Amino acid sequence: MASRDEIVTFCDQLLEIESFEDYGPNGMQVPGAPEVSKVATGVSANLAFIDGAVEAEAQLAIAHHGLFWGGEPEALSEQMAERLRALLTAQLSLCAYHLPLDAHRELGNNALLCEGLGFEQDGVFSEFKGRQIGIVGRNPEGLEAAELGRRVTALVGREPLTFDNGPDRVRSIGIVSGGASGQIREAIALGLDAFLTGEPSEPAMADAREGAIHFIAAGHYATETFGVRRLGEMVAERFGVEHEFIDVPNPI
Repeated sequence: MASRDEIVTFCDQLLEIESFEDYGPNGMQVPGAPEVSKVATGVSANLAFIDGAVEAEAQLAIAHHGLFWGGEPEALSEQMAERLRALLTAQLSLCAYHLPLDAHRELGNNALLCEGLGFEQDGVFSEFKGRQIGIVGRNPEGLEAAELGRRVTALVGREPLTFDNGPDRVRSIGIVSGGASGQIREAIALGLDAFLTGEPSEPAMADAREGAIHFIAAGHYATETFGVRRLGEMVAERFGVEHEFIDVPNPI
């Protein structure tokens, strides 16, 4: 068993949550049992994830997308009440780490995607809430565009939507996981060969064509499984607890 508060403090400090503004609170969102023998991680704190964590007999759940976001009404909806009821009944603590997990240069979603695709980090870009969270990756030898597509498919476990308008050989890429298709324009301004994100938007096709860049939308969910899973693995190793990633596949 390990102390819940020690685990949460470790995660808070590792991800430097105090240095981020965000769309919702980072760190502890719902306190539960004070001692932890198993940690469950997942992308979004929906009911399917919470039920999966309870079934896995975890005492601490860590999600990338938490329960609470700015602008929500103070009164609980039926949906939110059901999520909280499941957490509180099981004494399951819930933590969430959003932009701090995207931005981390070692265990963040963008850093791990960059590494997994065979690129070396060469700077940051794409500002959200005052912090640059995207990663610029470079590969001096380059990859054929088709090979980059195959690597993305293998890495995220699904075939991405692509607009292949960049050079035949890709030597530079901008990566911003999740819903960041608008950042393609910043990638174009930086002269990058490709841009990878999760969700597409309607202007992306024309932006890619006119900006002579490869646009790759590999799925919001699919691009954001990496960081929270790695965080759970790190917690398990450091604190001697079990870890299980709760997969709730989402085609978006």
